[in-house]
Amino acid sequence: MANRTWWQGRAATLSWLVALVAGLLVSAAYPAAASGGSKAPAIGVAPHYKVVGKADPADPPIFGCQVSTPPTCYGPAQIRTAYGIDKVKATGAGRTIVIVDAFQSPTIRHDLALFDQTFELPGATLNIVAPDGLTPFDPNDGNQVGWAGEITLDVEWAHAVAPGAKLTLVLAKSNDDADILSATQFAVDHNLGDVISQSFGEAEQCVDPAIERAQHRMFTKATLKGITLLASSGDQGAAQPSCDGSTFIKAASSPASDPLVTGVGGTLLDADHLTGVYHSETTWNEPQFEAGTGGGFSVVYGTPVFQKNLHLPSRGVPDVAYNAGINSGVLAAWSSSGLGQDLFFRFGGTSAGSPQWAGLVALAAQLRHARVGYLNPQVYLLSRVKPVYAALFHDITTGDNSFTGTDAAGNPVSIAGFPATRGWDPATGLGTPKANTLVPVLGGRLP
Repeated sequence: MANRTWWQGRAATLSWLVALVAGLLVSAAYPAAASGGSKAPAIGVAPHYKVVGKADPADPPIFGCQVSTPPTCYGPAQIRTAYGIDKVKATGAGRTIVIVDAFQSPTIRHDLALFDQTFELPGATLNIVAPDGLTPFDPNDGNQVGWAGEITLDVEWAHAVAPGAKLTLVLAKSNDDADILSATQFAVDHNLGDVISQSFGEAEQCVDPAIERAQHRMFTKATLKGITLLASSGDQGAAQPSCDGSTFIKAASSPASDPLVTGVGGTLLDADHLTGVYHSETTWNEPQFEAGTGGGFSVVYGTPVFQKNLHLPSRGVPDVAYNAGINSGVLAAWSSSGLGQDLFFRFGGTSAGSPQWAGLVALAAQLRHARVGYLNPQVYLLSRVKPVYAALFHDITTGDNSFTGTDAAGNPVSIAGFPATRGWDPATGLGTPKANTLVPVLGGRLP
């Protein structure tokens, strides 16, 4: 294009070169094959979502959790202000966000419309694709209900960040690894959108090596098409559920650990309950809920080129972060929970961050008039210049992602995590976005 800026040209070149190099970094040390892995949404079971109630008819509606001290939930206006999204002169118009999930939520169109009406957002264009068939919704299946909540969170909050972008929800017939892979492969093969959000994951050790290799090949194909890939880093701190679900193990989460994917960790956001003015953030770690931001080091992938200067032992995750607290959760309308029609819930978990980062990518793509592409080499390059890094990210320097909980037999489990430090760390990555400056830069507009 004649009007490509210097930054766009350099970012595009880096994106392609590093994508090709990263594709060569798959370690030969694959874990032993696991039988029948399943992807679990980060907010699959309570207490990662809590019912708030029906919307107050006040204009605009204010929920009780918004005015508590400190606030324990935020609506779109508060989040958009806190991260500077409200100052970005883009809506995502002309771009498409792909959201991959499993099963279905039979009320998602209704709930999205209610969410938009309640928070005065423009109506959304939502396409739903089930390439391997749509599994009938069973409200008595807790796993399916958890995924319905995940769908609700993903769709509504991608739209809250990029209200002008089209949404394509791609539904796997189950959360078995092979079915998730098949659904994502369909999205890549058919080039369904500019960015793919994946709010799910499991311990790398639990993924069949053949599935892992096929997934990485698929991600390489997506990257070469300019599709940005995002995934949540997990909700048990430095731990992940063991392959048999009986306990927890120290592990990084797949697919966030793939070098071609931007892993999204979590923070606890403190912002004004009404205006959304940003106060501070710390590492998301709420031991009262046995929850915290996923992060650590891969046992599958070596250190990618974009992290070489950090001198890490292997691929480190997450890359970036976003608000994920249960006691600083986001509001969403959800009618397939089994608790009642038109109810609002507050959601927590790193699964809130992946779709919102996808929204930021859509905003940048609109400004760029082209896909943002492979995100990791771009954000790590920007972070290497301290004044630029400070202008683009909130560097989270407090807290850690150690995990304390109980196993299936009720025995205590404690797994040491990693502290947040200056610059990148395996708890909050590079930090959270200052969207008013970061998005224009990713959109090719130098400050």
